[in-house]
Amino acid sequence: MLFNSYQFIFLFLPVALAGYFASDRLGNVAPVLWLALASLGFYSVSGWQFVPLLLGSIAFNYAVGWLMISSRLHPAPRFAILAFGVAGDLAVLGYFKYAGFLAANLNAIFSTGFAVNVLLPVGISFYTFTQIAFLVDAYRGKVARYALPHYALFVTYFPHLIAGPILHHRDMIPQFERAEAKRPDPHLILCGLIIFAIGLFKKTCLADGIQPLVSLAFGPNAPTFDQAWLGALAYTFQLYFDFSGYSDMAIGISLMFGIFLPLNFNSPYKATSIVDFWRRWHMTLSQFLRDYLYIPLGGNRHGAVLRYVNLMVTMVLGGLWHGAAWTFVVWGALHGGYLCVNHAWNRFGPAVAPRFERAADIAAFVVTFIAVVIAWVFFRADSMTTALYVLSKMADPGNVAFGRLEIAQAIFILIYAGIAWFAPNTQTIMGYDHANRTVGRGLRAWQMRPLFIYATAAVLAFGILGIQQHSEFIYFRF
Repeated sequence: MLFNSYQFIFLFLPVALAGYFASDRLGNVAPVLWLALASLGFYSVSGWQFVPLLLGSIAFNYAVGWLMISSRLHPAPRFAILAFGVAGDLAVLGYFKYAGFLAANLNAIFSTGFAVNVLLPVGISFYTFTQIAFLVDAYRGKVARYALPHYALFVTYFPHLIAGPILHHRDMIPQFERAEAKRPDPHLILCGLIIFAIGLFKKTCLADGIQPLVSLAFGPNAPTFDQAWLGALAYTFQLYFDFSGYSDMAIGISLMFGIFLPLNFNSPYKATSIVDFWRRWHMTLSQFLRDYLYIPLGGNRHGAVLRYVNLMVTMVLGGLWHGAAWTFVVWGALHGGYLCVNHAWNRFGPAVAPRFERAADIAAFVVTFIAVVIAWVFFRADSMTTALYVLSKMADPGNVAFGRLEIAQAIFILIYAGIAWFAPNTQTIMGYDHANRTVGRGLRAWQMRPLFIYATAAVLAFGILGIQQHSEFIYFRF
């Protein structure tokens, strides 16, 4: 089920909210069970055949975590249990996500005839990473003993289940345990509705609105130099508003239930370096890769060379996490290389004189954005051949079409760029503070509150009117 669908907005969400708050009368656990069941119902619409797999994954990880939390084991068996749990998770993820990719490569190398057709379970990457973090923290002694209903809700919680953010048990389960969160809070519901409306507008009006221009570069016709750039830029902003819209909608929906989700998106195209970009793009994935892959690999503790190796390994695996294809591997390797160059520049590059700092920041912003656009070509292309072909057109200024249509398309894209580069993001507008669990403080006392609410109603109306029948979020595929 899509957030940007009439069924979700007018049926599922109101019923889920009503049942959640009504079941509070039955005790503290009843709303948790209701929300977990509602989440499973939400998930079953997208992939009912994978519900047993999701439930099996929850039972497996809860049991493995319980063994490490409850038992006084020596280090060796404790580590063996962790290895067993993580290996089990990775084996399932590897089978469903990478078996076909592996078979295709074996066929290409050895001319074998393996035929592997495995349907990818929706959201498996997100709920697997979520639970691996839980197991590792249980091994490290950083997990309290959680009740099974709360753990099940932590994994299945529908605002994040399909496309993130990647949740952390220490952040989420204590919120599910709070009795106050199970009573309707008009302020949080209003703020959640406003954030949801902004996200819906981004998705249905902005992301879906620019999508047709992407075919300029990735469609069947051979693009010229300017068309290739327009298509690549169109995809750059389509992905931006698609992901940003989803992140806003997930936070807004969760707020209506009184639950604060972590930020996952913070105006990444305003970044002035690749390091800065990864602190703003898919923030929870960056944190997961840092805490559970880069640092365990050694991080920067064993010298500069190994630091760069660890960065490359982390980003290549991060790229492969996005999809089982060489284009994602190259995308991850490109960003790994960018990060290495960024760190090397910070270490060995010349200091900038104060009077040139502004110019240096602008130059860094431009270089960062172009590097990101080039990498997105691999992310979007359906094959390495297509990616290299599009890039070859982007590097051939001798073949230009720049007619009236291309000029109009360029103006269209500039408007998107202006919004992405200069407009405040949703959390700034709404004063969303995940760490302190506050939102919309200014809205309470703001004299323009009625006008703001009317504007929100208009944004919500445009967002609903822009709903299309088939408009999945791009990150649903991962």
